[in-house]
Amino acid sequence: MKDETMNDLTLLGNQNVQYPTTYDTSVLETFDNSHREMDYMVKFNCPEFTTLCPMTNQPDFATIYISYIPDIKMVESKSLKLYLFSYRNHGGFHESAVNMIMKDLIELMDPKYIEVWGKFTPRGGISIDPYANYGKPGTKFEKMAEKRLFEHDMYPEKIDNR
Repeated sequence: MKDETMNDLTLLGNQNVQYPTTYDTSVLETFDNSHREMDYMVKFNCPEFTTLCPMTNQPDFATIYISYIPDIKMVESKSLKLYLFSYRNHGGFHESAVNMIMKDLIELMDPKYIEVWGKFTPRGGISIDPYANYGKPGTKFEKMAEKRLFEHDMYPEKIDNR
């Protein structure tokens, strides 16, 4: 049963979807958050993320973790999969990919809070796990983002006492 909040979704259930071959934000779609009165977390774990090293053009593999507290809009999951797939032939450093994903989702949804963490497969004996977050300015989530950055799992202890 399709309600009117889903009228703008074109990818979900579409069997003729074309997979993007280059980085493409236009595939992202949203729907209305039907529980705006509540603060709750939505989490995506994307274990098959691939992007290209901008120097060697070799593939880099990662699991991308996206967690957000929605405000008015939410990202539709199939469109998110297609968007992440569009990185497959995109050259960029790990840190850049994580920040681009977060910025694109902020622009798309304007969430109350979002964090994106990339757990990249080690290369040459070293792994890179960039983490980025954002809390909507002027809300309790702005402080949450600041605090969470220093309490994130990649740090064994807090960097300062905030």
